[in-house]
Amino acid sequence: MAKKTISPFFNTLPLDPASTTPLYRQLYEVLRQAILSGQLSSGARLPSTRLLADGLNLSRNTVTAAFDQLLAEGYIEGRHGSGTFVSAELPEDLLAVRNPDLTIPNHDSLLRPDARTQQNGNSNRPANRELLSERGRLLVAAPTLPASRLHAWQGKPLPFTSELPALDRFPADIWTRLLNRRLRQSLPELLGYKHASGFYPLREAIATYTGATRGIKCCPEQIIIVSGSQQGLDLVMRLLIDPGDQVVVEEPGYPGVKGAALASGGQIIPVPVDQNGMNVAEVIKRAPHARLAYVTPSHQFPLGVTLNASRRLALLEWARQANAWIIEDDYDSEYRYSGRPLAALQGLDRHDRVIYLGTFSKTVFPALRIGFLVAPPPLVEAFEKARYFEGVHSPILEQAVLTDFIVEGHFARHVRRMRALYAERQACLLEVASKELQGQLDLRPAETGMSLVARLQQGVSGKEVARQAALQNLALFPISNYALEPLERDGLFLGFAAFDEASIREGVKRLAGVLSKKIPT
Repeated sequence: MAKKTISPFFNTLPLDPASTTPLYRQLYEVLRQAILSGQLSSGARLPSTRLLADGLNLSRNTVTAAFDQLLAEGYIEGRHGSGTFVSAELPEDLLAVRNPDLTIPNHDSLLRPDARTQQNGNSNRPANRELLSERGRLLVAAPTLPASRLHAWQGKPLPFTSELPALDRFPADIWTRLLNRRLRQSLPELLGYKHASGFYPLREAIATYTGATRGIKCCPEQIIIVSGSQQGLDLVMRLLIDPGDQVVVEEPGYPGVKGAALASGGQIIPVPVDQNGMNVAEVIKRAPHARLAYVTPSHQFPLGVTLNASRRLALLEWARQANAWIIEDDYDSEYRYSGRPLAALQGLDRHDRVIYLGTFSKTVFPALRIGFLVAPPPLVEAFEKARYFEGVHSPILEQAVLTDFIVEGHFARHVRRMRALYAERQACLLEVASKELQGQLDLRPAETGMSLVARLQQGVSGKEVARQAALQNLALFPISNYALEPLERDGLFLGFAAFDEASIREGVKRLAGVLSKKIPT
C-alpha cells in the first residue's frame, strides 16, 4: 500500500526551528492565517495530526497542540468518523486579511514598536518604550474562559457545553411583548443619558427580589448595574487592588477573577477547596494580610461544593480583622434542586466587608450582558464614579425590559420552570451515565447548578480526554484548566441544562466511546 502524503501546501509551511517562538505556536499562526486569507477554504479537510507531523518532521504533540488551539478558537472542527476540517461557518469579517503574510513574528514584537520603523527614523517614541502598558501586558497574558459560541455545531451548542441555559425554553414571546411596549410607551425617556449606577426601577426590583430569595440586605442605592459579572470583577480590582496586593482565590477556581486581579497587579494566593468549600484556615495561614478574597460560597466554581457555616463566619471575621474585602460571586444559585436557595454570605456581614456579585446570564440569557454588584455603603460613591468611567452606564432599554420582566413575575416563573427542567435533565444524565460510563467516571448528583463534575480515574488526563472528545463534537472542560497547581485527580465539566434528553443520551454514548480508548496520562 502506498504511503499517504500531505499536499504541497503543507510541505512548504514557513516554520523556523531556531525561532524563539515555539513550533506549535508557529504552526497555529500559519494555519490560522491561511484560513483567514482563504488559502485554506471553509470545509477544507486537514491532514491527520500523525500525517502532518511526519510530513513536517515535527512531534505529534506539537501538531496536536496547534490543532487544539485552532479547535478551541473555532477555526477548525472535528467530524465524527471523518477527520478535521476548516470550520464551515466563519465570521465574514475575519476572512478578509489586509496583509496575508504567513511569516511568524516574535512574540516580543507584539509588545515593542516595530524596529524597522525606528531604524528609518519615522517614530517619535523612545526606542525602548513598550507598546502596551504594564497593565496591558498583564491583561493580555491573563487566563480567560472560551466563549460558548465557539462550541457550536451547525448553530447548536455541543454537548456538554457548561454554564449555558436552555435558550430554546426562554419565553421570547413575553420578552418581545415587553420590549415592544417599552418602545411604544417609554422610548423618549429612555434615549438620554442615565445614572451611572443603572436604571433605578431595575435596582429597586433587584433589591426586592434578592432580599426575598437570597437574604441580601441592601437598598437600591447600593446596587450598581454592570455589563455582566466580569465587568463587576474588573471594577472591584481597579478600585481596591494596588500592584503587589494579595488576592485570595479558590483553588481550583474561576479564571476570570485571576485575570482581573493579575491585570491590576495583584498577587494571586490560591487556597484549596475541599468538600466544605474554601479552607479558611489556610487563608489565615497563607495570606493573613491579603487585601481581598474571592469566593463562590453557595455553589463553588468549578467543584460545586458549598462553603459551610463555620467557614463563612470565619471568613467574615478574617476580613474584619485584616481590614480586607470579600467578593461573593453568586453566579447560579437560583438553580437549587433541594430546598430553597441558600442565604448569601452578604446577609451575614455585619461590618460591610462583602461585595456581592450577581448576573442574569444564567437565568435570562448570556447575550443580555446585565449583571449587578451590591456595594457596601462606604464604597457606593467610588463604584458609581468607577462605573461612569467604564462606559457611563449599561444600555437602558434592556434594563427597562428586564425590570418589567422581574416586576410582573415573569422572571420568577421562568426560574421555577427552568429549575424543574434542569432537575429532569440532570436526572437523565445521571441515569444514562450510570449505564454507559460505569467505572470510567465518578459522577454524582449536584444540589445546585447547570453542570456536573465528573471525576476521572486516577492518572487520566482531563485535557487529553477533552481533546479527543472535541473530535467527536463534544465540548468538555477539564477541571485542571481552572487550577494553578497540579490536581491529585482530574475531572470534567458536563453541562446538562441546554440539552434535551435525546442529546444527552447521544452525547454520553459518544463520551463512552472516547473513554473506552486508552487515554494518555
